[in-house]
Amino acid sequence: MAQALKRTPLYELHCELGAKLTEFAGYEMPVQYSLGILGEHQHTRTKAGLFDVSHMGQITLRGSSYQETALALEKAIPMDVLGLKVGRQRYGFLTTDGGGILDDLMFSNREDHIFVVLNAACKDSDIVHLRTLLEPEISIEVIENRALIALQGPASETVLSEFNSQISAMKFMDIETLSIAGAECWISRSGYTGEDGFEISIPSSAAEAIT
Repeated sequence: MAQALKRTPLYELHCELGAKLTEFAGYEMPVQYSLGILGEHQHTRTKAGLFDVSHMGQITLRGSSYQETALALEKAIPMDVLGLKVGRQRYGFLTTDGGGILDDLMFSNREDHIFVVLNAACKDSDIVHLRTLLEPEISIEVIENRALIALQGPASETVLSEFNSQISAMKFMDIETLSIAGAECWISRSGYTGEDGFEISIPSSAAEAIT
């Protein structure tokens, strides 16, 4: 029997808005809307587009201090984690003992812990790898109760600033905890589209209302 596909907290909204759905990384995900892929691409390049990336992995790493957690994570990624300032995010690679690349990821200094975002297709094996390397000294929490969306495009700052004026002060690769429509959101100024943008972790219960 085929395993049932997982759904993100925004699944019902995708259906309501007429999204064409497909399987990706074990999830039933939207691949396009009525505007079409080219139209969505152009809209994101010239204005702003909103992407549901809730299928990606969100985890936190916690040791007795940020220093301990950072030095532990440096065993798994060839990056300067210890030197990363509070409220800053960095792109990195998860590697094998021999230096081969397992996956890429984003990690951020949240002062008392490290927040990591993993790719959807590799997140389960990535977490196993990190647990093997870091536990029990470092506690790894897999976040299951938050959606993740990406607002990307040259108009993204203008759009998001309507909900919180502090957005405009954020620089590329900053990460902050800010309120959006009354919900505590973890917002980074980052993305993979080549345009300005923000990646926003939202409590699942508030995800549909905010988007």
